[in-house]
Amino acid sequence: MYEERVAQAVENFKKGYNCSQSVVIAFADLYGIAPELAARMAASFGGGIGRMRQTCGAACGMFLLAGLETGATDPADRAGKGANYEVVQHLAAQFREANGSIICADLLGLSRNAPTPTEPEARTAEYYKKRPCVKMVETAATLFARFLESRRQG
Repeated sequence: MYEERVAQAVENFKKGYNCSQSVVIAFADLYGIAPELAARMAASFGGGIGRMRQTCGAACGMFLLAGLETGATDPADRAGKGANYEVVQHLAAQFREANGSIICADLLGLSRNAPTPTEPEARTAEYYKKRPCVKMVETAATLFARFLESRRQG
């Protein structure tokens, strides 16, 4: 049912959106969010949050979507917050199981102390050969799509 959204997330990345934007934009319309706003909301999470190689941006995009789907809006709603955190932890565990980590540096095979320049790399054929980011985007979008399917069916 959501296969086209997974394909769209991958295509978004290939167009030049960062990993987080790619995932969020593919599902944003389900929440009444325009693509431009979705791109802005997710912009800071690319490259493992601001290219610092921390939590994978594709996973962050998936978590942002989980908040749109299950996030509590009442600051006193402890049960609602807990339910959302449970979803995020479950999605994170699935992402980790599929990829070995949710940490960008680990996924890229970099030292966690590697320099983190702010300038993004050019999206060349060589870039795509050495980066598993397309797979991370596909994984995050697939996991979120499956989550949505199970929620909407159950």
